[in-house]
Amino acid sequence: MPLRLAPALAGALTGAAVLTQVAHPLLRGRALHRTTIGSVAAFSAAAVTDAARRGGLRAGLATLAVAGGLGLAAEVVGTRTGRPFGHYRYARSLGPQVLGVPVVVPLAWTMLAQPALQLGRRLARDLERPARDVVAVGTAAWTLASWDLFLDPQMTAEGHWAFEQPHPHLPGVPGIPLGNYAGWLLTATLICAALHAAVPAEEVPPTAPAEAAPAEVVPATVPAALLGWTWAGSTLANAVFFRRPHVAAYGGAAMGLTVLPYLRSVRRDAR
Repeated sequence: MPLRLAPALAGALTGAAVLTQVAHPLLRGRALHRTTIGSVAAFSAAAVTDAARRGGLRAGLATLAVAGGLGLAAEVVGTRTGRPFGHYRYARSLGPQVLGVPVVVPLAWTMLAQPALQLGRRLARDLERPARDVVAVGTAAWTLASWDLFLDPQMTAEGHWAFEQPHPHLPGVPGIPLGNYAGWLLTATLICAALHAAVPAEEVPPTAPAEAAPAEVVPATVPAALLGWTWAGSTLANAVFFRRPHVAAYGGAAMGLTVLPYLRSVRRDAR
């Protein structure tokens, strides 16, 4: 695929991911399962295409290999040892599996790891190294891990996986042990650190206005749309449609700590 087509493709995939997720509250059974798989595939494809748009085909492939590969490794270890997420098992509802893990699961790690890294790099851009790298990875990992406050309650409610020992858990969110969230933060940190090392960042002058930025710098439209939708859409869906107010509160607050400053920064630079 010529990289000149990447902007249009990334935008189309982002729109497809959002539209399929909008339909989630209206679906049940097999249709819901298929839509879930489709939305993850479209979302991850949008993220990988955005990475390729920024750093070339090598960056896109590295994003998929690093985030997807480490995500798969963590899940294989997790299902066999109970570490670092706790003991859990996948159902057969998410399609084909590799080593007992649905293929769509490493794509789920990929789909938010790349936008989260773009968020981290932007929020850390005014800092000097090594603080810039630490803050970039830390904020990216927090964003990726906080997404699980939405993800696990939804997926366990739909029967895609289940924990053997779901205690202790967050108040109002049964079925998911607290240790799972710690495991997510650890895994997210490893993935984001590896991705930060493997995929070079664009060289953008700190606090440079949009009109002064180099022509090759790619706008943050796709990662901002993916992260903004994930945060706002998940908060609204849990508060209104799924009737899980505790999930909406926990996830909305935790993910909002990084996504809101990021969206403000993107909006400010776009003016």
